[in-house]
Amino acid sequence: MAKTLETLLPMAAILFLAAGAAQAQERKDLQIANDIVSSVNRYANFTIFDDVNIDVRDGVVTLDGKVTMPYKRDDIAKRVAKIDGVKTVQNRIDTLPVSQFDDQLRYQIARSIYGNSNFWNYAIMPNPPIHIIVEHGRVTLTGVVQSHLDRMLARSLATNFLSFSVTNHLKTDAEVREAIEKS
Repeated sequence: MAKTLETLLPMAAILFLAAGAAQAQERKDLQIANDIVSSVNRYANFTIFDDVNIDVRDGVVTLDGKVTMPYKRDDIAKRVAKIDGVKTVQNRIDTLPVSQFDDQLRYQIARSIYGNSNFWNYAIMPNPPIHIIVEHGRVTLTGVVQSHLDRMLARSLATNFLSFSVTNHLKTDAEVREAIEKS
């Protein structure tokens, strides 16, 4: 029995260390993700008309989303690549097509949402959380709001213009917290 215990103890230690390493990597990925979010938000050319999503797995970063200009796509990827712990960057960010109609629609919706007194607290933030993506006359709202009421109101305000469709991907703070806790 003593021999079995002597054999099991090192195995248990190895399993414990492996589990700890997996947790450390997960924590490291979370730290990398937080650094990426901070870096993208500090990028001076990142606006409410751009949307970037990230996925980090073992230091491999996948970027996707949509930006209004090609240089933003490249600049964001370069910024992310410089972050400590990032091994590689897979840049899947698309550039939105140039269109006066889309530009006009973006500005109209932005003025409607951020000009509404219910959204003034968002509008004064350095990086307002509601992003307005317009592609070929189709509007997608992304980002995070405080409540279901804010989400519904933002969608309602966005539908007052000549868009082909409005898709609401806004999430509430509670939904974001719940998703983080699950992962």
